[in-house]
Parts: sequence; structure tokens; C-alpha cells
Amino acid sequence: MAVKMEIPTALRQFAGKQASVEFNAATVGEALKQLTGTYADLRKHLYTDDGRIRSFVNIYLNDEDIRYLQKENTPTKDGDTISIVPSIAGGAKI
Repeated sequence: MAVKMEIPTALRQFAGKQASVEFNAATVGEALKQLTGTYADLRKHLYTDDGRIRSFVNIYLNDEDIRYLQKENTPTKDGDTISIVPSIAGGAKI
């Protein structure tokens, strides 16, 4: 099942400057594993040292947050889109 993975601008430098990639994967976790296997530098930006998705990284399957589905075990089907959306914080203290 080919799924498209959209890579945010902030992380493209770690993914060969790709805006998106496609992998055959039955679950979101499989797709993420293939992504970090292909682009190893992405792993530290997406996962903690103990292998959990970082708390500030949001993963969506077709606009649905996987935290409210089956997390990384969420099944995928041909033509699905997985979006990686890192939370952005910053600004100045006032």
C-alpha cells in the first residue's frame, strides 16, 4: 500500500530536501520506520531515546491525529497521506 508522507519544511534538510516521500506500509508506524531508515538523521527529531514519538511532534493520517486513532498501529491504505507536524514555539517574553 503506497502512502505519501509529507515532510515539514523545518525537517526537510534531514530528508534529502524532500517535501514528500512514498512508502509501502500497512501502518503509520511502518511508514515512519521506513522514513527514519531511509533518512536516519530524522530519527532524533521524531523520536525520544527510548523510541517514543516526541511530545512536540504530531502525526496525522488524512487530517486525523493518530493519538486519537491507534497511534503508530493505525492502519493505512493505498493513497493515504501521513503528515508530520512539529509544534512550533518561540517568541519573546514580555
